[in-house]
Amino acid sequence: MDFTAKLIQINEPVTGEGKNGQWKRQEFIFETESQYPRKICVSVWGDRGITDPSIMQVGNVLNVAFDLESREYNGRWYTDVRPWKISLPGAAPQGGFQPSPMAAPASAAASASTPVAPEFPAAPAGAGDVDDLPF
Repeated sequence: MDFTAKLIQINEPVTGEGKNGQWKRQEFIFETESQYPRKICVSVWGDRGITDPSIMQVGNVLNVAFDLESREYNGRWYTDVRPWKISLPGAAPQGGFQPSPMAAPASAAASASTPVAPEFPAAPAGAGDVDDLPF
C-alpha cells in the first residue's frame, strides 16, 4: 500500500530497553492533500535506511509505501503504519531497505506502473466443486 502526503512533523527518536535488547523508534506525521485532509503517523523502528535526510524535510510532499501491522496487548489492539520506502513523487527507487514480499511485483519484467493481479493458491487436490463459502 502507499499514499502521497505532506510531511508536517518529525518527532524526536525514542529509545528504550526491552527483553530483546535496546530499541529505537521515530515517528513522522503526514497530512493528505484531499478535500478532507487526514493525518497519518508512520513509525520507523530501528536504524532502517528508508529515511533519506535530504528529502525528510517538513513541508515536502512524499510518497510513502507501507505495511499495516496490528498486535494485541492486554485485550486491546494497536495498529502501526510501518513504511518500507519513503521517496519524492516520481523519483527513481534508491538503494536501502528492501520491500516486503507482498509489496513487490512477482515478475522483474512487470513495470511499477502496471497493475499486477494477486496470485491465489490453487485449490487442493480432490476439492472438486465443493463450495463452502456462505455467499
